[in-house]
Amino acid sequence: MSHDEAEAIFAEFSIEIVPKNVMPQIGQTRAVGTLQRIIRRYGAAHARLVVMALADASNNQAAVNETGLWATSDIILAFNRNYPSIMENDMSRFLEFYDGVPIGILQFWLHGLDGITNKRAALVGLLWERAYRVFGAPQMEMFDGRAA
Repeated sequence: MSHDEAEAIFAEFSIEIVPKNVMPQIGQTRAVGTLQRIIRRYGAAHARLVVMALADASNNQAAVNETGLWATSDIILAFNRNYPSIMENDMSRFLEFYDGVPIGILQFWLHGLDGITNKRAALVGLLWERAYRVFGAPQMEMFDGRAA
């Protein structure tokens, strides 16, 4: 199966593709098939934004893997639905927010859920909680020492 579009997008953002038997380092991925599936489902422009959100964010270049790509795709879809003015008129605000979220660390925390639940969905929940605190509704008591 050809992954030409995915390979081109990764190359555009200087993400090196490594073989499946190699553990990716920062700025590397082996999730070419994942990005190609995102392209087929949502288009190349969406996939490009997914990779940009991870590759241009210094905190997230280690999260260019299957879970990170799909979770980023899901968050972009959620932002498009819930905060369309940000995505249409102030994309830099979204990218700045995303750069501040340590996706690799959040993924590390999710290792305890292996075999229990879907880590993509869990990561999306962690990301959305942070997005909601920044962009969402009025402040609410979260009973964890943090206000929403």
